Amino acid sequence: MYKLVGVGGKFRGQEFILSEGENILGRSAECEVVISSDGISKKHLKITINGESAFIEDLGSSNGTIVNGKIIKSLSLRDGDKIALPNVIFQLVLVLEKKIIVRKKVQKSSSQDEDVYDELDTVEPMPESLIAKPIWFFKNKIMPIFYSFNQQYEWSGIVGFLTFVFIVVNISLTILPVLSDSRRLLLREVGFRAKQYAAEVDRLNNNFLRDKNLDQIYTGFLEGSDAEGVQSYKLFDTQGRIYRPVSELNTIVNDAFSVESIKYFNSERNWDTEKIIKDGNLVRVARGIKAYDKTLGREVLVAIITINFAPTSLVKEASNNSKAYLESLITSAIVAVIFFGVLYYLTTHPFMDLRLQIEGVLRGRKKEVEFKKCFQELSPLINTINGVLTRIQELQNVESGEINTIEEEGPYLRTLEEFLAGSQGPVMILNSEKIIQRINPEAEDLLGLRENSSSGQSLLDTARDQGFAATLIDLCDQSANNNGCHQKENYDIGGKQMSINVAALMGKDKFAKGFYITFVRDH
Repeated sequence: MYKLVGVGGKFRGQEFILSEGENILGRSAECEVVISSDGISKKHLKITINGESAFIEDLGSSNGTIVNGKIIKSLSLRDGDKIALPNVIFQLVLVLEKKIIVRKKVQKSSSQDEDVYDELDTVEPMPESLIAKPIWFFKNKIMPIFYSFNQQYEWSGIVGFLTFVFIVVNISLTILPVLSDSRRLLLREVGFRAKQYAAEVDRLNNNFLRDKNLDQIYTGFLEGSDAEGVQSYKLFDTQGRIYRPVSELNTIVNDAFSVESIKYFNSERNWDTEKIIKDGNLVRVARGIKAYDKTLGREVLVAIITINFAPTSLVKEASNNSKAYLESLITSAIVAVIFFGVLYYLTTHPFMDLRLQIEGVLRGRKKEVEFKKCFQELSPLINTINGVLTRIQELQNVESGEINTIEEEGPYLRTLEEFLAGSQGPVMILNSEKIIQRINPEAEDLLGLRENSSSGQSLLDTARDQGFAATLIDLCDQSANNNGCHQKENYDIGGKQMSINVAALMGKDKFAKGFYITFVRDH
């Protein structure tokens, strides 16, 4: 019995038992051995087992099959042969006495991997420095919460949500206090005006109230157009009998504020104060009116005036505050959308560039990944990637010398350029590394790119719309991974709904040598 043991890449440490007869390996769920990894075709290769004999055959995969460093079409396998595929290296193992040895090696490797992964979960001790302690707390106590969210939701969604929360909190902590202070000052001024009205009633009617000369009581300035903001008022004695307005003469007060005012002024210590409450846009003021009692030889409380004051300035101020808050929220939201877009593409662009460079190294176009972006957090990852790529190259060269030479893409690109010369409509040609080679005039007008300035440049660096660049690169990869099959997707370009059509021109070595891209207007 044979089995495949992952000795490198994504499936390192995993084992796949090969049954007697044909075993098809690929991404498709129909395969006997399912390998879900980028670069592996749906049906990549077939391994036929006959007793202790094994035979491998490539099924026309887009990235080819490498056995012991050589690209093969079909080959008889032996125990220990290494099969290299994109992102994974397998070793064929004949399960006899060697099974224990191989298993120990795999278990040891897995243990080492677990030790490395455990480092991510290890919490460093709290530092002694007062400056470093808040950083330690944020990193080890708060950030794990967001790490758990990132296991369920896309990071872009989390960043967008946090940006929205930041806007609301920022406005609430900066603008709302200013608006509240403005409203508080306005209410204070309104309260002063209401107190002045009440004091004027006291000044004009003090003696009349003392003598209960109701006919002489004057409160006309609280009525009509001259009493701006006065919604209603009541002048009544300490028993609640109303003196003014005339329409309520000799009735008893029954509203809650007037009743509370009578209780308030029952205490002599409150006679020289005003009772003021604010109810939304309404200010209620109550004031006691005193008069000198000759019999008692001192001042006594003879009446109470209550005014419900609702000036239009309060309504306008509330409306202006709501408008100012809404305008601030909209403006901040627009700025946040722009900020999020810059942050998103500034973060994803280096990873897309890194992906293209890794493909170049795997295809033999580059010796190693050279990252020119100022992104120091990626430096350890790039060093690790270069180390892994070096080990893959070493494994490919074991027992077989140099790998077979990969075809040059020049002749294939010249063929695509001949197609472009006779084409109608917008056409673009990219090389195997998604570098712009040619753009015809129709495509220049559509995309806003000029061939003389963008030729030889990466699509990621020249495209104005990074979403368009990402879509185009993804279509190229899909075509390359499907043996050059045509790929299509609709996209809005400059306000026009266009159909993007991509076909990869495959070489004899099963690598994509160039991409022919056409744009068709949807009707």
